[in-house]
Amino acid sequence: MSNPRPLRPARLAMPVALVAAALLAGCGDSGKVDEELRATLIQPVARVEIQAVTITPGTRTGEQIYKSICAACHDAGAVGAPKTGDAAAWGPRLALGHDGLTASAIAGKNAMPPRGGGSDLTDTEVKRAVAYLANLAGAGYTEPPVEQ
Repeated sequence: MSNPRPLRPARLAMPVALVAAALLAGCGDSGKVDEELRATLIQPVARVEIQAVTITPGTRTGEQIYKSICAACHDAGAVGAPKTGDAAAWGPRLALGHDGLTASAIAGKNAMPPRGGGSDLTDTEVKRAVAYLANLAGAGYTEPPVEQ
């Protein structure tokens, strides 16, 4: 049985180099390149556009505030926050009444910072958020209306 001859890298490199040279021969000729087409072809696959949304203080509903600020801790019960909808956990807090619970939220309680961390919230917005969150645990608070 005879061993096949090992391939020499030089024998393979020569044809590959010739093919590459032939393909690249016209690359330096910028007169034949459509610049608009080139720009279109090298566009990024995706674009990110960031827009700042300005919200007039006092115009957010309790649900909007809850979803954007309060849910981060209350959905999971993070750092001792009573979980959303847990009537047993909310019972002692609801005993404070809407005004007492709102005052506690404005001042901050335990790990919760003042206004739940929403430093731009008005007192009325905090009151709306408290009503929304407490009502999910069985309270019957009336959420102050958003004035147009």
